[in-house]
Amino acid sequence: MARKQLKTLTEPMYYILLNLIEPIHGYGIMKKIEDSTDGRVKVGAGTLYSLLSRFLKEDIVSIVSVKDGKKTYCLTEKGKSVLQDEYDRLKLLVIDGNIALGEGSHE
Repeated sequence: MARKQLKTLTEPMYYILLNLIEPIHGYGIMKKIEDSTDGRVKVGAGTLYSLLSRFLKEDIVSIVSVKDGKKTYCLTEKGKSVLQDEYDRLKLLVIDGNIALGEGSHE
C-alpha cells in the first residue's frame, strides 16, 4: 500500500531521495539540494525531517550511523527502486513535452 502512495514524488521528495544515494546527514541533504539546484529548490528542516520519518517507516531510507547526535541516512534497495521509478517517469514526461513542443521526434 505504501508503495502505491509513492507512485509519483513531490519535488522535495525527489531531491531528498536523489541526495541519499550516498550516506549523508540531514543538514547535508538540505545544503546539497540547495547547491545542486542553484537555490531553486530549498527544503526546510520541518519538511526534511517529516519526509525522512515517513521514508524510514516505509523502508525507503535507513539510518546508517549516529555520531554526535547527527543521524546519517542512506537509501535502501526499496528507496533506490522508488527513485529510479520516479526518474524514469520524469524522463517520459520530458520526452512527451519535447514531442508536443516540436523539439523531438516520435522515434
